Amino acid sequence: MKLLVIEDDREAAAYIAKGLSESGYVVDHAAEGRNGLFMASSGNYDALIVDRMLPGMDGLALIAALRAAEVRTPVLILSALGAVDDRVKGLRAGGDDYLVKPFAFRELLARIEALLRRGSGNTQTTRLKTGDLEMDLLTRGVTRAGQEIELLPREFRLLEFLMRHAGQVVTRTMLLENVWDYHFDPQTNVIDVHVSRLRQKIDKGFTKPLLHTVRGAGYCLRAD
Repeated sequence: MKLLVIEDDREAAAYIAKGLSESGYVVDHAAEGRNGLFMASSGNYDALIVDRMLPGMDGLALIAALRAAEVRTPVLILSALGAVDDRVKGLRAGGDDYLVKPFAFRELLARIEALLRRGSGNTQTTRLKTGDLEMDLLTRGVTRAGQEIELLPREFRLLEFLMRHAGQVVTRTMLLENVWDYHFDPQTNVIDVHVSRLRQKIDKGFTKPLLHTVRGAGYCLRAD
């Protein structure tokens, strides 16, 4: 799942992004309000984490603009302002939850998980399926033919991207940009290593392989 952190404090943003990435999420960052509004308006995110005090555009004004544009992505507001009136203003502006700084990361993570569960009744995809391979994006569980498969966070992100593009050839550049957040080729075999490990977990012991190497092009996850 993909999250957007809109936070002008770079240390705080890096801390949040690192923790969420280690928990298996794909995370983008915007450091000021107007750019955050532009990115959030794309509708490409499963949830937003928005600081209330932002340069360029206040966090509450940003959320109100999103709701006026009928962008319904769940929003967790972060703020040092913890009075009841402040929390009420945040929720009335269109926020779905409000977390006061300083906070424990595990609480932020739990609140994000709750927002994603709460939003599971909308049109966002919460389960992916390719043949007998299934992924639950909310519980972060993966099974094949009913057998549970344990994946590390990076392996989960890799498989999620492949499942979202099932039947398509996925290039190394696509994987570097969307799974590793690299916008350059590090000239390492990191992709090959992770694909090999993932193949061992989802294909070994099953009669029909799902993850295929397309020579000279990339990889393809398909059930046929």
